[in-house]
Amino acid sequence: MRLRSTALAAVAALAVSAVPAAIPTAGAAPAVGTTGAPGDIVGSAPSAFHPLPGQPTDTKAWKIHYRSTTADGAPNIVSGTVIVPQDGRTGPRPLITYAVGTVGLGDSCAPSENLPRGTAMEANLIQQLTLRGWAVVVTDYEGLGTPGVHTYTVGPSAGHAVLDAARAAQRLPGTGLSATGPVGIMGYSQGGQASSWAAELQGSYAPELQVKGTATGGVPGDLLEVADFNNGSYGSGLIFMAAAGQDAAFPELRLDSYLNPAGRLLIAGMKENCVAIDAIAGSFKRISDLTTRDPLAQPDWRARLNQSRLGRTAPAAPVYQYHALADELIPYGVGRRLRADWCARGANLEFDTVWVGEHVSGVITHSLAAGNWLADRFAGRPTHADC
Repeated sequence: MRLRSTALAAVAALAVSAVPAAIPTAGAAPAVGTTGAPGDIVGSAPSAFHPLPGQPTDTKAWKIHYRSTTADGAPNIVSGTVIVPQDGRTGPRPLITYAVGTVGLGDSCAPSENLPRGTAMEANLIQQLTLRGWAVVVTDYEGLGTPGVHTYTVGPSAGHAVLDAARAAQRLPGTGLSATGPVGIMGYSQGGQASSWAAELQGSYAPELQVKGTATGGVPGDLLEVADFNNGSYGSGLIFMAAAGQDAAFPELRLDSYLNPAGRLLIAGMKENCVAIDAIAGSFKRISDLTTRDPLAQPDWRARLNQSRLGRTAPAAPVYQYHALADELIPYGVGRRLRADWCARGANLEFDTVWVGEHVSGVITHSLAAGNWLADRFAGRPTHADC
């Protein structure tokens, strides 16, 4: 179903979710072990979906732990939330595997902790999808809500988590979802990176998924360029969060050896808090303010950050990519370069410029268009590629 009414978006640009959970969860993350396949469920428990505190929805939800894969190919376990409308629908129900934007590094920031309480930042955008009759699975990403530090901005890890969340949702008993049902991928900002990586990896990593398309926006396709753009600006906190995330994935980078006392204090605080606090604490700081030497000038750091660069593989399914012309966090040119790289590799891609607004408003103003584009893919309508 295509929605033509006003979008139900009321997303705060910066919000923090630090209230202790009062909703049943699946408990501590199970041990990784060596058996099982990516996407296998290792734990589940009833949960709930509330776009705002106490707001009812005609849905059923579960918190899950499922098997996935790190950036370097090792097995891990990730948590997430499965949401299914209770609308009596029969036949294959589309499934959206949804990648949220930056929420922070602390475990209390995880979507699975906040969706039941109505404090998740993108819950109203997710509700737009469930009102279409689509099931949604929302990954928490690696290390967010599970042991360890969140591997923030590590693209391959996030892409695996997004794809394995779809597998897990289809394998979870009681959802009514089919392993052969249609799947859409969706995300913006950090979620744009994650959804874009899922799109690039799907053909080789999860070819059995019936992915009909990916809607991705505000994509940080080149982390080095994004870091250079934000160094010393009000978006500089994202650089230090990303450094902590990369170091969590690749401990050999030894971030702590580069930090001065102020840098150690800032990073330690970021690991315990959510994006509102982290962004404010890290704003208007330069890398040189917090380090004894610049890690991003080192070959090993540059190699790992380039490992998360997008555009080397054309997504197997069609893509709708959008980016705000006045994006103050992820330069518009980064988005255009990703478009050019994907087009050069033969992608079926439609690009949309957000002419009015900036980074945060882009996800709100284009949520309806992104949802309608996915609805067309589920309906089998032709794409309008503009490479």
